[in-house]
Amino acid sequence: MKSVCTFIFAMLLFPPMVSAEVGRRLPISEDTKDCLECHRRVFPGIVEDWKKSRMAWTTPKAAKSMITLKRRVSFDEVPDHLADVSVGCAECHTMNPEKHPDTFDHNGYPVHVVVTPEDCAVCHPEERMQYKENIMSHAHGNLKHNAVYSDLVRQVNGVHHYADGEITVQDPDAKTLSNSCYYCHGTVVEMTGMETRDTVDGPMRFPVFSGWPNQGVGRVNPDGSKGSCSACHTRHQFAIEMARKPATCSECHKGPDVPGYKVYEVSKHGNIYGALGGDETWDFTAVPWTVGEDFSAPTCATCHVSLLVTSDGEVVVERTHRMNDRLAWRIMGLIYAHPQTKSPDTSIIINSAGLPLPTELTGEPVDEFLIDGAEQKKRQDTMKAICRTCHSKPWVDGQYELLESAITMTNQMTLAATQVLLSAWEKGAAKGLAQNDSIFNEAIEKEWVEQWLFYANTTRYAAAMIGADYGVFANGRWQLSKNLQEMMDRLSFTLEK
Repeated sequence: MKSVCTFIFAMLLFPPMVSAEVGRRLPISEDTKDCLECHRRVFPGIVEDWKKSRMAWTTPKAAKSMITLKRRVSFDEVPDHLADVSVGCAECHTMNPEKHPDTFDHNGYPVHVVVTPEDCAVCHPEERMQYKENIMSHAHGNLKHNAVYSDLVRQVNGVHHYADGEITVQDPDAKTLSNSCYYCHGTVVEMTGMETRDTVDGPMRFPVFSGWPNQGVGRVNPDGSKGSCSACHTRHQFAIEMARKPATCSECHKGPDVPGYKVYEVSKHGNIYGALGGDETWDFTAVPWTVGEDFSAPTCATCHVSLLVTSDGEVVVERTHRMNDRLAWRIMGLIYAHPQTKSPDTSIIINSAGLPLPTELTGEPVDEFLIDGAEQKKRQDTMKAICRTCHSKPWVDGQYELLESAITMTNQMTLAATQVLLSAWEKGAAKGLAQNDSIFNEAIEKEWVEQWLFYANTTRYAAAMIGADYGVFANGRWQLSKNLQEMMDRLSFTLEK
């Protein structure tokens, strides 16, 4: 009788559907059916969202049966109990319970709330391993464990008080950090206890977390893993098309410190995307992604992540979740543009002055921690291969010459601003490292930050992505020269007083 009732319930919850890939309605595990029976009443939005997902209608075995280029999974073997069922609530939220300190008993099941990259790795081990080596997965520690940038975070997010003719800064609390810098960089999520809540089915016990909610790219999870796949593949559809569309990247790359999305919008590629109906007419679900057929101009994922092929099926670039695989230069967020770092953990870097920076304050790269010229060329050649599916070699080479020119120019403009600041410290017009003071709390220091964090970054982005006006008047070269002059005028005025 129970099996009959379960079958009837499944038919009501999931009316007969046919999977386009395997030609039959796919089974849901008994455990997931138990989850859905309650959660469709409590969280109908989640259930309906999941029902639209590919994972709801594809078993791991079916996904593995695809020809290599069409596969969206990378496992060699998957546990027998997962192979022939769709990936549902239980398959994710009861995965690896022994690794999760946040596992708790929920109606007889060992459930954890926070699904992590280690759970996703059961079906996507290659993607998980690549992401572990991606600088984004270390985004939390790279910010928190860098004394220079932690001080910048404190000056930005701290509550400022005025008393007795001075401004003092109170350290930002965890909630402030969570909804500002660590929204993107990721929080540390820890289970702090259990609490009883009233539910539609009566009182139940649930875990309590600090650092939650968060989907930051460098989130530190209760099982010790780093990252959140749902930062790009938002739950519970986990759609590849979402990760491929630029609006997803815009959550964290809109500027003025990382203006990738804003520059893309006004670039020729962004213009094509907007003018020719990219959202409506391009195929963002195809695997592999065919240049010119599935899309007419690159999005962020095209250049940085996706498996691309020509219309003849020739592979242009392999899929990667190590987002700097195709990047020779690191052009954002740092005082000077420089070659990419060898390790995704940038907190280990230290320059000759003892500062945790990949360059000296005067711009020289700390080569020990950075990739060499041969590796830069390899990565640049990979990216150029993408460009050459639509552009001639002279066009592509010329564009890269423009980018490298912009890198040289912006580094020089940052150096000039740094020299003004060093002069201010030396002449007592501001307090700096020698006085063991914050280097971000005085007006001339804040102008220095804007020079490299806003204006130099934007100019380089504009050169890299062909968003010209952002490299001129919209936080570009005009602002670089204007800001430098204002720093110089401030220094002169202070010394004359």
